[in-house]
Amino acid sequence: MRSRTLTLLAATVSAGLVLTACGTNSSNSGGTGSNSASASAPAAGGASGKVGVILPETASSARWEAFDKPMLQAALAAQGFDADVQNAQGDAQKFTTLADGFISSGVKALIIAPSDPAVGAAVEAKAKAAGIPVIDYDRPSLGGSADYYVSFDNEKVGQLQGQAMADALKDKAGAGFVQIEGAPTDNNATLFTKGQDSVLEPLISSGKLKRIQKQPINDWDNQLGGTTFEQIFTANGGKVDGVVAANDGLAGAVITILKKNGLNGKVPVTGQDATADGLMAVMRGEQYMTVFKPIKEEAEATAKLAAALAKGDKAAADAIATGSLHDPKNNRDIKSVLLTPTTVVAKDVKTVVTQGYVKATEICGGDLATKCASLGIS
Repeated sequence: MRSRTLTLLAATVSAGLVLTACGTNSSNSGGTGSNSASASAPAAGGASGKVGVILPETASSARWEAFDKPMLQAALAAQGFDADVQNAQGDAQKFTTLADGFISSGVKALIIAPSDPAVGAAVEAKAKAAGIPVIDYDRPSLGGSADYYVSFDNEKVGQLQGQAMADALKDKAGAGFVQIEGAPTDNNATLFTKGQDSVLEPLISSGKLKRIQKQPINDWDNQLGGTTFEQIFTANGGKVDGVVAANDGLAGAVITILKKNGLNGKVPVTGQDATADGLMAVMRGEQYMTVFKPIKEEAEATAKLAAALAKGDKAAADAIATGSLHDPKNNRDIKSVLLTPTTVVAKDVKTVVTQGYVKATEICGGDLATKCASLGIS
């Protein structure tokens, strides 16, 4: 995979992005019908008009429907926008069709999270020709022309995963681990891997750890991730000491294979997104950790940028986007908001609940009732 340079130029975002309790997590509906959030009058941001949002899919992670969609709707409505949030379901043609519709309707801003950066770049060229500002949300369209980019420090995400694996295997000299990575077309997946390797490569070089195999998974396909891991596991004689899985969906697929072989809870597995399934796996001890990314902050930063762009206030937008992402495809630096992720282990699950990202009722039933009580989650 090609290396990406990600530079965080500021440690904080504007005070308006401070995390507070937010909307509740909902089940992954997988729906793609029209979902608008309207405000009767311009709110705090003083903006108005329609904003189009295209999310990538629902197959790889529950986050897009459970977190991003409602939080973007709420944040954009708070800025006075009528937000139409759609999901392309991993279909490049559908992504393009949705974008064409938004552009032809003259939206005030277009917010996109492309599964394929080339598709995103093509959409951005059309939007630019129509005079519509574009914000890359969570995933960049490398080679594109987005005005701004809002995401997390994704190398840091990988560093947290790599450090967790290093900590979990610190007492097993020469322990062998597998890396199950995200889609090779997703720049974020590349950055996760880069962050992981920054921690793990020195340990491999010193002989403290051994990499069994590193494998990207096309389209972040969880089923493919499980099948791929099982093949690696079998080829290695049914022995693996740890698995760096790039997100909770892939971690769940890996845990299914480990469970089939009586190794769930014995082999540390990393994750990402702090989904309900991931948090439950963490509490059961089957998943070593997940990475919490405060998506409400991401949504609010995006909405504030959209409001500034809709008003043509570049200075206000630049004051929000104090970071930078280098795009090597066209050798430009994209002004960015880069938020800070954190590690979540069992003792931290309560924080995710109290901040409103998941309900206690979603994760504390059945075999986890006693565990939740011991962690103070109710």
